[in-house]
Amino acid sequence: MSDRLLSVGLDVGTTSTQMVVSAITVENRASGFAVPEMAITDRQILYKSPVHFTPLRSHALVDGEGLLKLVEQEYRNAGITRQQVDTGAVIITGETSRKENAGTVLQALSGIAGEFVVATAGPDLESILAAKGAGAVDFSAQSGKTVLHMDIGGGTSNLALIRDGQVVRTGCLNVGGRLLKFDAQGKITYKSPVLEGICPVSVGQTPAKEQTGQLAKRLCQALESAAGLCREDAAAAFYTKEVQSRWIPPEETVVLSFSGGVAECIEHPYPPREFGDLGPELGAAIRQSSLCAQPYRIGTDAIRATVIGAGCHSTQLSGSTVFCKDVRLPKKNLPVLCFTRQEQQSEELSKLICAKLAARDEGETVLAFPGSEAPEYAQVTALAQRIVRGVGDRPVYVCLEGDMAKALGQCIRLLLPDRPCLCLDRLKFGPESYLDVAAPVGPCYPVVVKTLVLSSQS
Repeated sequence: MSDRLLSVGLDVGTTSTQMVVSAITVENRASGFAVPEMAITDRQILYKSPVHFTPLRSHALVDGEGLLKLVEQEYRNAGITRQQVDTGAVIITGETSRKENAGTVLQALSGIAGEFVVATAGPDLESILAAKGAGAVDFSAQSGKTVLHMDIGGGTSNLALIRDGQVVRTGCLNVGGRLLKFDAQGKITYKSPVLEGICPVSVGQTPAKEQTGQLAKRLCQALESAAGLCREDAAAAFYTKEVQSRWIPPEETVVLSFSGGVAECIEHPYPPREFGDLGPELGAAIRQSSLCAQPYRIGTDAIRATVIGAGCHSTQLSGSTVFCKDVRLPKKNLPVLCFTRQEQQSEELSKLICAKLAARDEGETVLAFPGSEAPEYAQVTALAQRIVRGVGDRPVYVCLEGDMAKALGQCIRLLLPDRPCLCLDRLKFGPESYLDVAAPVGPCYPVVVKTLVLSSQS
């Protein structure tokens, strides 16, 4: 048995806005006498939009109306309607996520794009999507090599360290080709706030080639530092505020992989002002640096890596031993509260749940637990009772790493027969996670685990 999901990926970046439509095939790999084992077995891209410049009203505001018209037209070009879309992701990335009206634009896009999962990518999610969309994760899995993938866009560079096909570390730097913008005469029309104190040129000036060349080299040195190719921490001045932890360069030998708009400029030299920004000069600096002194790879369809990741790789499946009653799907942007194994086993768990819910005060919330391997009935009922006492009058949404969601959901339902209840398993969350859940495919639920980051950077 197989099912086919229609997935849309939409990436609103610092420089460009793109959309892909793909078909995701879900199949049951188990025999007819075993518990279903649903898996995504194929991803096929059906449509790629042209690469559009992201419409802006000003340097501080996204042109929401222009963006909505662009997306509506691309839906018509792809021959799809919002009612046909099953899953996918809308992501606002790079400097665009810092625009004053980014949150409003995101909600508007969610309204027209369809009832599917919506994500504003924080650096962690964006790094993972780009690495998957560029083929770096598959390359690592197939070759057994450790890969450091760099997705270098207009405003930021997202980093992903990949071992044996698994992303083990992510990071983000304020390094991109559109930190400076120029008019046709070479005059600066925009200077990113992240360059204050780093680059002496100002808006309205026409910088010398040596000045922009030096800036490109400085940005390139930050990437070299992140890759562990130079001793000094040249990346320190470019860490983004959104990243929770400091990037640690890899200690082992890695294969470097590149994607993003600037990656297109590494192997294809363009005139310095071809795109009205610093991208060609940054690409040239990377090409001449230690980053390209050893074998490296340019990602498949490099400029579209993030949007391909959003459309083809953002969705995963829950386990098949799940429980859902009276829950209207899809659910979007559910905040997740994580509990440790020690907390899960504590007799004070009810009070802890109540306190954490009160502190977040976000309405519908997912409680995430490690779960237990082969739990006894008494353990399941005890956990259910503590959860019920802790949630108050809220709907009960629970996720677990271990396979016990169905049994736990049944116990909760017996205690709260009239309360909406959703229990999913085989899901793991990091800090500040959010969850989107789509309608079920067979016994499983398509989900996106993500971070939501919208912030202003002065």
